[in-house]
Amino acid sequence: MPLSYRIFADIGLVYVRYEGYAQISETMEMFGRYMADPDFRPGQKQLVDLSPVTSFDTDYPTLLAIQAKKAEAFLQGPETIICYYAPTPRTREMSNLVMRSWAELDAIVAVVQDTEAGALEVLGLAEKSFNDLARRSA
Repeated sequence: MPLSYRIFADIGLVYVRYEGYAQISETMEMFGRYMADPDFRPGQKQLVDLSPVTSFDTDYPTLLAIQAKKAEAFLQGPETIICYYAPTPRTREMSNLVMRSWAELDAIVAVVQDTEAGALEVLGLAEKSFNDLARRSA
């Protein structure tokens, strides 16, 4: 599956990585696993790495359905910060599509960054690269 996540419970962060063709159905499946994960907590910061995405599902009605399900979960707790790392024109296009679905929700702060250091800084992390973050113990 070209979609994975890792929870860093000690810093309240979830790192999500898409690869290749990003499918909404896989997003729904992975989000269900994340919600059932014993380390899931409302309000965890979300770092979404889109850098390896080559193409993506553009079914906007289905995207809105999964985003509504996510919003329902995220609205259970404190404000959720989501940072999309989108360094290419293709990934920026994908992040813009997703960002529109969060526009009306005050409890979700979503931003897009085109550098790893910028994405980590927005989330208040000291690491300068995703490799540095990966070296942390989860």
